[in-house]
Amino acid sequence: MRLADIAAQAEVSEATVSRVLNGRPGVSPATRQAVLAALDVLGYERSPRLRRNSAGLVGLVTPELENPIFPAFAQAFERALVQHGYTPVLCTQTPGGAAEDEFTELLVERGVSGIVFLSGLHADTAARSDRYVQLIGQGVPIVLLNGYAADVPAPFISPDDRLAARLAVQHLVDLGHERIGLALGPRRFVPVIRKIEGYRRAMAQLLGATDVDALIAHSLFSVEGGQAAAAQLLDRDCTGIVCASDLMALGAIRACRERGLSVPGDISVVGYDDSPLIAFTDPPLTTVRQPIRAMVAAAVQTLMEAFGGAPPRHSELIFQPELIVRGSTGSGPQVVRSA
Repeated sequence: MRLADIAAQAEVSEATVSRVLNGRPGVSPATRQAVLAALDVLGYERSPRLRRNSAGLVGLVTPELENPIFPAFAQAFERALVQHGYTPVLCTQTPGGAAEDEFTELLVERGVSGIVFLSGLHADTAARSDRYVQLIGQGVPIVLLNGYAADVPAPFISPDDRLAARLAVQHLVDLGHERIGLALGPRRFVPVIRKIEGYRRAMAQLLGATDVDALIAHSLFSVEGGQAAAAQLLDRDCTGIVCASDLMALGAIRACRERGLSVPGDISVVGYDDSPLIAFTDPPLTTVRQPIRAMVAAAVQTLMEAFGGAPPRHSELIFQPELIVRGSTGSGPQVVRSA
């Protein structure tokens, strides 16, 4: 066991690690949990002195993990919860597997302290929201990420999807693009609705384009979905494509290459999420980054307040995304490239 490795992982000094391992005073509970989390992450077994019961279980209900943004959220939640002494329980939905309601029932039966829903049914405008109202009525603290339901008296945490679309369109307009398409998932989801609103407003304000229905293509949140949506937009002479996920953007690049078009030479593509490893695609993907750490920190803090007795509040915290410019976007057709 190397103290230096543990200190680096926990972002503390080696002396602090030594104090925790030897049970000495002078270390805050949060720092102690950070060191213990580092031990777990690095695969070191805790000594009997360091083992103790968890403060409680917290359920995290997510969609499938094939989209790398969801494992990124799950890992951030795990680290944040462990630092507070809680044990995360990851419940991943897969096609043909347990549904969100089944996971919720199981977690409640296990006596979890609270539940976090990530991109769940609260983001689907076609789904019933009374399931969350009933859960709150049972006294189970919940936090809902990446979606919003006006009739659920609970805390919501979301990225600013309207701003995300605006940032992407602004970037492409600055590069000289005018035929800018939007590739999204099904239109019933709250993040999709909000991105369309931001896109429409940006196209009207920046380009004077008010009739953009033909430049919006819906498909699935997947590589194949992005490929199908991009094919429609390429048929409509788009030179820039804004995608609602990084996976869709990879599909859009595939659609371009199938037609012999280069990215970014002929077509510029912007993703959304800034998923792990997305900077290493070919070309490196320009994308709009979700502020995962800030959103997770807010969600966990909200849970801790609820565990402390704070009443549930109906509010939505909106976090600002960030445009990350890489190699998948370039000059539009009317811009003269310098020699």
